[in-house]
Amino acid sequence: MVKSKTKGPVVQRRDQIDEGTTDQRLLDSRGPSDWIHTDPWRVMRIQAEFIEGFGALAELGPAIAVFGSARTHPGHEPYDQAEAVGRALVEAGFAVITGGGPGSMEAANKGASEAGGVSVGLGIELPFESGLNQWSDIGVNFRYFFARKTMFVKYSQGFIVLPGGFGTLDELFEALTLAQTGKVTSFPVVLLGTTYWSGLLGWLRDTALDRGTVKQSDIDMLQLTDDVDEAVAVMVAARDERLAQERGRR
Repeated sequence: MVKSKTKGPVVQRRDQIDEGTTDQRLLDSRGPSDWIHTDPWRVMRIQAEFIEGFGALAELGPAIAVFGSARTHPGHEPYDQAEAVGRALVEAGFAVITGGGPGSMEAANKGASEAGGVSVGLGIELPFESGLNQWSDIGVNFRYFFARKTMFVKYSQGFIVLPGGFGTLDELFEALTLAQTGKVTSFPVVLLGTTYWSGLLGWLRDTALDRGTVKQSDIDMLQLTDDVDEAVAVMVAARDERLAQERGRR
C-alpha cells in the first residue's frame, strides 16, 4: 500500500509527505516561521484584502477613478489638472478614487477632500513609496495588485486618466480589456492631455488598427480632451444615462 497523508482537501503520497501537522507548526512557537510565506497562507491574505476592500467601499456611492503619475509635483500642469478634476468630480456628485500615492493621485485626492467630498486612496505595497497620501480620507493598502485593481473596477463608474507611466498604462489597459471582452459593463474612459496621449492614439489607429489587432470600436472607447469640465461632463452623462436605464427597467 502506498503511504499517504491527508491535509484537509490535499492528499500527499510518497516523497511529497511532509513531517508534523499544520496545527503543530501553528502552535509550536519554537518552530520556523516560514509557513506564513507559503502559498496556502497567501490565499488567506488575499481573501482578507478583498474583505477589507469590499467592507471599506461598499457604501461609497457613485465614484470615478483618477489615474496619473506619482512623479508630478505641485505647479506642474498634470498636478494642477488632477486637483481640478478631483474638485469638479465632487461638485458633480462623485466620490474620487485614486491609487493613494503622491503626484497626480495626491492632487486628485486633495481636490476632492478640500471640496468636501469622499476622497479614497487604494495604496499598494511598493519598495519606493511610503503609505497613502495625506488627502486620502478613506484609505486601503493592498499587498496584491490584482486585489487592488478589482476595487477600482468594482467601485468606479468611469476613469479619467492623466499623463503617467507604466502603472497608469497598466490601469488604463486593464480597464479597457475588461470592457472590450465584456467582463464588465462598459464605462467611460477619458484621457486628459492631448499632447501626451495623442501619440498613443495615433499608434493605435495607424499601427494596431491597420494590422487588425484592434477594432475601431476598441479605440472609440477612449475620449481625448484637455478640458477638465469636458472630462467630468462625460462622467456625468454616463451616470445620467445609467440612471435613466435603471428607471426604464422598473
